[in-house]
Order: sequence, then structure tokens, then C-alpha cells
Amino acid sequence: MNTFTKCLSLSAIFACTAQPTLADGSHHGGIQAQKSADKTLATFDIVHAKVTTQNNIATFHMAVATQAGSSKPVPTGKLAGSQVFSYVWPTSLNSAVVGFEDGAGILALAVTAHPDFDDTPLYDENADNNPNNDGNVWHSHWVVLTPNEACGPGALGVVDIPPGTTPKLPKTWPGLPILLDSPGWNPTFNGETVEVKVAFDNAADIAEANYDGVTAGLRVNQSVHAPLLCVVDVMDVASGDLSLPGKVNQ
Repeated sequence: MNTFTKCLSLSAIFACTAQPTLADGSHHGGIQAQKSADKTLATFDIVHAKVTTQNNIATFHMAVATQAGSSKPVPTGKLAGSQVFSYVWPTSLNSAVVGFEDGAGILALAVTAHPDFDDTPLYDENADNNPNNDGNVWHSHWVVLTPNEACGPGALGVVDIPPGTTPKLPKTWPGLPILLDSPGWNPTFNGETVEVKVAFDNAADIAEANYDGVTAGLRVNQSVHAPLLCVVDVMDVASGDLSLPGKVNQ
């Protein structure tokens, strides 16, 4: 087992000081991280994470060791147990900023790909006139994460919506019973980098936020019941300890 796949639990995420991707101490212009000697997951080996703003538009940026977006999950042909690969920016933003309930959990922007299901019903990412078959095309989400022992000891999961409840949700919620939004912000891949431009209603909402960078694998529960979507494999953390050291307007 390499050092990336050892960081599977919440406690490991917050104390994974043995991995070779620890930040190098220079956070000017974002979070700088060292390349890993392990080449097996180079497309998820974070070397830089940054969030910048211009007026109310925030650009979420991540650079990896090589060819961002070139690795995707292998299709399984079914939803249960299927995988999701992701580039994620956990933030200090209140979940209410993007339309969820106030203080619902850790709000993170995620760029994901998953060949076995589609969770962006309003958009046709592969431009084939069918909006329901393009989960394997990289796309963006807001997700709300909290610790969930049902995902594993100390693991994180996307917050489930219990049956019969009606929490506040964004207008572009895709209908899944979890706190996930499909806002349609298109990610851009360019060599080693991935970027997403996100518009906020109020520039002040993002201006003083903290952030980190994470690459991770998620998995749909085998029973397709709560918890529906669990973080099962943290591949890299830009800061090394998920301390959210990045400042948007640093």
C-alpha cells in the first residue's frame, strides 16, 4: 500500500504527516506542495492549490504532478459500489452561501468523473442531446461533507437527506437524496492544471474564505442506501493536514 491510500479516515486526513506531499511552508500565492516520489497516482499528486477572485468570480485552481484529468474510474455497469474520482477544494464557507441549510457541514467544490451514473440532469456535457449519460465527463459540484462512521472508522461522507425531510437546497440540486449541487460551472483542464470559475451572488461571501486542496476517490454504497456516497480513498491533501491554510485574498 502506498502512502496515498493510507489516508482513508478522517483522523488520518487530519494527521497524515508521513506522506511525501506535505506543504513546503511557502503559502504565498496559494498552497505549495512537494511532488511525491510515488509515480503511481501522479495525476492526483497535488503540487499547488489556489483560489483567486475578480469581483464576484472566484477561480479555483489546482496543479498536479502530471496530466490532470487523465485518469477516470473503470466502469462497473451498475450504480451500487461504483467509483467517483475527484479534485476537491474544501472551504470554510458556510453551506448557506450556495443554497444549503446554514452550517450543514464542510462545504467543498468538487470536480468529479464517474462513468456509472449521471448527476447533472440539467446539462449535456458531452453534447449528444442526451443530458443523462455524461457522468464520465468531468463536471463540478458543491458537496457538503461530515464525518460518517457508516462510511468507515472516522471517514467522511456526503450528507444524506433523510426520508421525509425537506432541507433547504440549491435551485440546481440534481434530485439525489444527498447534499450535492450541480451548478454547471465547467472545469477547464490544461496539462497539469484544472480550474473552475464560480460566480457568487456577493463577492464578500468568498473574499475572506480559507481553503485546501484534496484529491480523493468516493464510492456509492453497495446497498444504494444511506450513506449514499462515502469518501473512501484520500489520495493527496495539499496542506498535508487539511488545515485549510489557503486564504482567498492573501
